[in-house]
Amino acid sequence: MQRLQRAFLLLAPAVWLFGCGGGEGVGVVDPAGVEEAAVVAAPAGDGTGETPGVVAAAVEGGVETAASVTTAASELEEEAVEAMRRAGAYYYENVARHGGYVYFYSLDLSVRWGEGLAGEDQIWVQPPGTPTVGLAFLEAWRATGDEYYRKAATEAAEALAYGQLQSGGWTNSVDFDPNSGRTGQYRNGRGRGKNNSSLDDGQTQSAIRLMVQADAAHEFRHAEIHESAQIALEALLAAQFPNGAFPQVWTGPVEAQPVLAASYPDYDWRTEGRIKEYWDMYTLNDNVCGYVAEALIDAHEVYGDEKYLEALTKLGDFLILAQMPDPQPGWAQQYNYEMKPIWARKFEPPGVAGDETQEAIATLMLIAAETGDAKYLEPIPRALAWLRESALDDGRLARFYELETNRPLYMFRRGKVYTLTYDDSDLPGHYGWKIESRLDELEARYRALTDGDLAPVEPVPPSEAEVRRIIASLDDEGRWLKTFEGERLVGQGKFPIGEEYLSSELFSENMTTLSRFVGR
Repeated sequence: MQRLQRAFLLLAPAVWLFGCGGGEGVGVVDPAGVEEAAVVAAPAGDGTGETPGVVAAAVEGGVETAASVTTAASELEEEAVEAMRRAGAYYYENVARHGGYVYFYSLDLSVRWGEGLAGEDQIWVQPPGTPTVGLAFLEAWRATGDEYYRKAATEAAEALAYGQLQSGGWTNSVDFDPNSGRTGQYRNGRGRGKNNSSLDDGQTQSAIRLMVQADAAHEFRHAEIHESAQIALEALLAAQFPNGAFPQVWTGPVEAQPVLAASYPDYDWRTEGRIKEYWDMYTLNDNVCGYVAEALIDAHEVYGDEKYLEALTKLGDFLILAQMPDPQPGWAQQYNYEMKPIWARKFEPPGVAGDETQEAIATLMLIAAETGDAKYLEPIPRALAWLRESALDDGRLARFYELETNRPLYMFRRGKVYTLTYDDSDLPGHYGWKIESRLDELEARYRALTDGDLAPVEPVPPSEAEVRRIIASLDDEGRWLKTFEGERLVGQGKFPIGEEYLSSELFSENMTTLSRFVGR
C-alpha cells in the first residue's frame, strides 16, 4: 500500500535520505556542526593498516553516538504518534459532522466554511474537505496500525456513500438534511435536486480515491463502500470520450465525438463560439486531468484491472492531442468537440492557460512514470520553453495568454459585466489571474525522468526538524490553528483579521507528514 500514499507530489524530486529528510542522515556527522570534537587516543595499529579498538565513541563537543541518535529518533517517533492521536481524536470526535468535514471552522465550531458558509448538516466533498481528511486518517492507520484511524476514515467514506449521486459521482457537497434545498439526486433516494457528477476541482476524483482506498483497507468486505467505489469507477469510465478527454460534469455516459488535434479558432473568438453548456465539453480547468489520473492509478493499484490503466493512457493521449500548435504549445482550459479553445465562465476566455499548462505537464509526467511510456514526455520541452518565454516581469505566469498574439489577457469588472483587457491594474479579486511559476520543479522532474528514472514519485520522508515543528504547534486541546491575515482562502472563506481558525487542509497535511515519519 506504499504507493497509495501518493498525494499528487509531481513536483517533488524523488529523493530518499536514510529515513529522514533535510540531510539529517542517521549516524552522519557534519564536521561544520562540531565545535570541539575531542581527539580520542587509539591503540597502535597491528600492521594491517587498520586501527583496532573503538570505531565510534561518545566524545565531548556534541558528537552523538549511533545509539544516542537511534534513541532520540525513537523518542521523536513516540512524540509524533502521541501528537497524531491527540490531533486525530480532536478532529474526529469534535469537528466531524455525520462523519464528514468542511474546509474551515471557527474555534467554537459554530462557523463552518466550504464553498461559502456551510449548512448545519452539510459536509464538503471538494478538497480540502471530507476525502482529504479521510485520506489523512488512512495514512495514519497505515503508519501506526491503530484501528481508531481506520474507523474515522470509514465514517468519512460512509458519509460520501450517502451523498453519491444517481449518475455515479459527486457534486461539491453532501447535505444530510433532505429538506435543506441543497441536496442532489442521491442514490439512496434521500435528496432532491441536480444529478450532476462533477470533476471540477477534484470533487468526484477525490471521493473516488477515498472510496477505493477505504475499500482496500477493509479488504473489500465493507459492502456499502465497495459498491460505491465500483459504481463511481464505472461512471467515470463511461464519462471518458473516445479521444481520452473528460467533461467537467456528467449525468450519464457521454456521446462519442471525433478524435481531432487542437487548433486555433477560425472565427472571432471574442464574440463567437460561446457554448452555454461548456461543462459538457473537454475540460482541463482546475486540474481535472491530474485528479482523474490519480483516481485511475489508485483504482489500478487496488483492483489490478487493466481497464483503469487503459483509461489512464487514453487520458495521456488526449493531452498530447490537446497541446496547441506553435506559436503557443501550451494547453487551454476548455475545448469544444472540434478541439478549439472556447469560453467557459464569462471571465474565462479561450486563451492558452499558464496554470493548466503547468498541470498538463505534471499530469503527463505522472502518466509517463506510471506506464513507463516515454511518448508522454515528448510534448513537454516545447511547453516548458513557451512558459519560460511567457513569464511576466515578476516571474509569475498569466492565467490566460491571448490566442496567437501571446499577450497576457485579463478582465475588467463592473458589477456583473466583465470586459477583456490587457491592463492588470484593476483585476477582479475573486479569481487567480496570475499564477506562481513551478517551472524549476517541473524541469527538475522532467530531467529525472529523461535521465532514466522513469518511475512514479514517492513521497520524501519529512525531516526531524519539520516533525518537531508540527508537534510543537499542536495546542493543549489537540488542535493545529491558523491565523487569518486577510489572505484569499479556498472557497472564499473569511474570518476577522487576526482570528485563529481550524483548517482541514492544515490538519490533513500535518497528519500526513507525521504518518510518513512514523511509517518511514
